Amino acid sequence: MKTETLTIGRLADRADINIESVRYYERVGLIRQPRKPVSGYRQYPVELVERIRFVKRAQAYGFSLHEIKDLLKIGDGRCHDVQQKAIEKRDYINNQINDLKKLVQTLDQLIEACDLNQSNSGCPIVKTFSQSPTA
Repeated sequence: MKTETLTIGRLADRADINIESVRYYERVGLIRQPRKPVSGYRQYPVELVERIRFVKRAQAYGFSLHEIKDLLKIGDGRCHDVQQKAIEKRDYINNQINDLKKLVQTLDQLIEACDLNQSNSGCPIVKTFSQSPTA
């Protein structure tokens, strides 16, 4: 029985990405490029659709392609190792959220300072942005 294969175009269609993304994933080592036959087109195993979907879902959860490559190397059988990577990603995202909340607070203070600036002696936002970072 012959295993189902796909051309690069059909692979891209089934995985809901474009052909250039498939080629990029090949270049960065997320998927293997099959050998080109003497005549005809490269044939990709249909299982790559699932792998590409995994990549896209992992990206949606904030993982970089480099991190996704590591997850794929770890494999399905080492859940604890994958869990550790997910914990690290969650902690990183939480730190980013906290930093963004602080940024929002600072911007709110600057916006309020503009509202309170009756003297028109200069915009507090522009003054703040013009200061050196250590000021």
